[in-house]
Amino acid sequence: MSDLPRKAVTRTAKLAALPLGIAGRATWGFGKRIVGESAELVGRELQQRTADQLFKVLGELKGGAMKFGQALSVFESALPEEVAGPYRAALTKLQEAAPPMPTRTVHAVLEERLGEGWHELFLEFEDKPAAAASIGQVHRGVWHDGREVAVKVQYPGAGEALLSDLNQLSRFSRLLGPLIPGMDIKPLITELKDRVSEELDYGLEAQAQQAHAEEFADDPDVIVPQVVHQSDQVLITEWIDGIPMSEIIADGSQEQRDRAGQLLARFLFSGPARTGLLHADPHPGNFRLLPGGPEGEDDWRLGVLDFGTVDRLPGGLPATIGESLRMTLDGEAETVYELLCEEGFVKETIELDPNAVLDYLLPIIEPAEVEEFTFTRGWMRSQAARVADPRSPAYQLAKQLNLPPSYLLIHRVTLSTIGVLCQLGATVRLREELEEWLPGFVPEDPADGEEAVAGA
Repeated sequence: MSDLPRKAVTRTAKLAALPLGIAGRATWGFGKRIVGESAELVGRELQQRTADQLFKVLGELKGGAMKFGQALSVFESALPEEVAGPYRAALTKLQEAAPPMPTRTVHAVLEERLGEGWHELFLEFEDKPAAAASIGQVHRGVWHDGREVAVKVQYPGAGEALLSDLNQLSRFSRLLGPLIPGMDIKPLITELKDRVSEELDYGLEAQAQQAHAEEFADDPDVIVPQVVHQSDQVLITEWIDGIPMSEIIADGSQEQRDRAGQLLARFLFSGPARTGLLHADPHPGNFRLLPGGPEGEDDWRLGVLDFGTVDRLPGGLPATIGESLRMTLDGEAETVYELLCEEGFVKETIELDPNAVLDYLLPIIEPAEVEEFTFTRGWMRSQAARVADPRSPAYQLAKQLNLPPSYLLIHRVTLSTIGVLCQLGATVRLREELEEWLPGFVPEDPADGEEAVAGA
């Protein structure tokens, strides 16, 4: 039997009650407007109440409900500030206060997967979980060779709960849409469902994490814990301390915010180039800031956790992204439009004005246009409002563009990372990272090709 909170029928009932609550609050809001309160004020209050109820339920249930909440959490910077405050508080509770799995269940999983003498593998093992996630929880321990380790134990029944929750959430995704302006909820849920089997496979996660750990082993800026041991439902990695990214967002210094933002951008673009893998779960719970960067103990490194969701990109990020970004910045409307048509961003049955497409793209890629850019919630809100307003040309054009399946995860990871940068309020030299790591962003020097031919 699953030890995820509540039986399946109860989970379904709690999720099913969400749209009823949303509908009830809408009726309450209508009543408030009749008695003379402004629609804008009532609308914001509705949004606050809906967010509070939604994340309370998602946090209690873990599974796919919590996974969905975490995926949404990075977009809170798109919300009006008066709504974002309570929303952030609800999300913090969601990430930190999920009810733990009973100790007897943890021990049963460890005995089944590591053997009856599992205790002998550890010099120490803490029964109280150090962290809880959507499909498992993490315990701190000391491995038999003296290394401090993180022991991730998967909840029994996690797979069924993930799919059940996401199916239920997709049924009323339309009602959740207004929570995040400009965000289409249904494709997000579909993509989370498509990756359930991969998320549950700790063997795949161990391979992805070890590939990163080896590649970044001597990196002065990024640290990825080594994999110590892996079996079904149990993944043991080296433990890393550090300041959680959520704490930097809440009250970090500007120096910490800027350093965290720079390293996050560096990891996003360098990871695929160096490992052929894209870390695809960039919410604050998966990052730490550790002392001991290139400038010494007063400098910082980025610790990266949780490789359960990755995009496999053997050639790195597609060169089309870098090429189209560079051409957009250069104002080459016709060439950009042709490239987007070739890649399937514009369907054959649709014809758009290349200059209108350019006008749509330029504000979004503003951070790549300058030497350094300060990401703010205000900037994120302006982008969301532009795309969410039905009267806006950007709204009409966005509805006509298509996102090819091969770009879906890359698009979400990029947007999510930008969301975290805006939460940090970080000033980042993004262009520097694009020039270093993004294929196609810097035009090839014809001389390089001639040298390669000569060398051959």
